[in-house]
Amino acid sequence: MLLLIAVANTPFYLWGRSHTFAGGHPAEGSWLDMTIDFLVITVVDLRTYPMFAFLFGYGMWQIYSRQTAAGTPEAQAHGLLQLRNLWLLVLGFVHAALLWMGDVLGAYGIAGLIMVWLFLRRKDRTLIAWAWVLLGLLTLTAALAIVGGWFTAQAPPEIAAQIQADLAASSEDQSMTAGSYLASIPARLSTWVFVALGQGVAGLVVPLMILLAFWAGRRRILETPGEHLPLLRRVAAIGIPVAWAGALPQALMHVGAIDIPRHAEWMFMFTQITTGLFGGLGYVALFGLIGHAVARRRSGTPAPAAGPRTTLDVDGPVAGAIQAVGKRSLTCYLLQSVLCAPVLTAWGLGLGQHLTSSSMLLYAIAVWGLTLAFAVWQEKRGLRGPAEVLLRRLTYRRAAAA
Repeated sequence: MLLLIAVANTPFYLWGRSHTFAGGHPAEGSWLDMTIDFLVITVVDLRTYPMFAFLFGYGMWQIYSRQTAAGTPEAQAHGLLQLRNLWLLVLGFVHAALLWMGDVLGAYGIAGLIMVWLFLRRKDRTLIAWAWVLLGLLTLTAALAIVGGWFTAQAPPEIAAQIQADLAASSEDQSMTAGSYLASIPARLSTWVFVALGQGVAGLVVPLMILLAFWAGRRRILETPGEHLPLLRRVAAIGIPVAWAGALPQALMHVGAIDIPRHAEWMFMFTQITTGLFGGLGYVALFGLIGHAVARRRSGTPAPAAGPRTTLDVDGPVAGAIQAVGKRSLTCYLLQSVLCAPVLTAWGLGLGQHLTSSSMLLYAIAVWGLTLAFAVWQEKRGLRGPAEVLLRRLTYRRAAAA
């Protein structure tokens, strides 16, 4: 999943050229670059953050249920979650100020504060009813955007030129192109505020995914996937194709297969956003099925020898290494920015100006590979991720120290 995050985020570092407004990818490139853009738009873009929003909400329910099962009063467990969400918001602010304007921790922190307050202890049917309401609003927005985009495409040339100029100016990312690190900080923070509020609340996808995650967490669907195989298979079989089909208009427009004027190219953006939540659910279900297969293979292996064992010992170098990353997901997510921003931005080494979509894809894979190696190194030594340790200490305070 973090590999998909790296693939989704690194194209924003391709500065110094024209980008499509809605997709964020370079407007021009070789046939290989266009092919990669097509695949990334279809499979990855706006499909990864709903996936993580679901896992974030699922994790909140796990924390709450573990606390209450251990005898913690509900009000105290509720407050613990809110404190954790508040610290995520703070970490997101620091992450954006230092390195990455597209930080999602702030969006999840804000969404978590609101959704825990309003919905954590509500009935299942209330969660599902509100999920349908939010899905209806997203679908309506997507339909209105298509209609509005069609009328915008018919605008007179002088108005179309002005719209295109305004869109180009608004899409220029000063946090990437600023030659001074200090000058890039305000640009990153201004974008981060928009991302945190827009993606975390106004975009509706993150709140919707958290609602579904609360419902799924109560049924322990990801902890016990073997008991929910029909549901997981249906969600994967329906969600992934719907997401890919919903991204096709945007992908085809990007490569020029659909002739849409530049000033109206945003018309399919909300279609991609709305269908992206199906992709997020589908990917979660798919990985749940893979996790079930790994668990079945584990149950068929001989009992481990006495002594400390890591996931590498239990599940082998591939599945064990991926689990090592998952156990340190916050650290590995932040490490991606450490490996990207100072190397790719104008205030750093400036490599992003010289890469293409195809070479950037290779860079994203390499970045994920380095985080994988770091996680494996920590797993072998029995160490927790530093970001996880920090968040736990901030959240649990005296309990963590004890």
